[in-house]
Amino acid sequence: MRTVGAYEVDDDPARVDLDVVWKCLSTGVYWGKWRDRELVEKVFKNAWRVVGAYETSTGQMVGFARAFSDTIGSAYLADVFVVDEARGAGLGKELVREMIDNGPGAAFRWMLHTADAHGLYRQFGFGDPPEGQYMERSRPNGQA
Repeated sequence: MRTVGAYEVDDDPARVDLDVVWKCLSTGVYWGKWRDRELVEKVFKNAWRVVGAYETSTGQMVGFARAFSDTIGSAYLADVFVVDEARGAGLGKELVREMIDNGPGAAFRWMLHTADAHGLYRQFGFGDPPEGQYMERSRPNGQA
């Protein structure tokens, strides 16, 4: 755990408030609205690593990031969010930093998808995939 201003960033899964995760993913972000609560809980339980951001004074969760990994050299960053009330404090950046630079996957090859946060992720070395190496099969039903 480390302190960032009035917040704590921690990778303890026991601290994660699944009600906050569910609320944000089901109503607050473009990429998670199709998931039901059961699926949100399943991917949380099966995550390789999770990181949360919490108000220091209350312990209330205000941000989250999840990753899955092969545990030997690559990982996928997913579900990064900060609740509206806590935006502007740099927590998105701190969640990403904690997940990819300060944890067991610091030497991994990281992957992600985003429609609107390219600037954030470029600060951590994410860029366009190398030509000819990255392939993707989109969802057949067109969901994000």
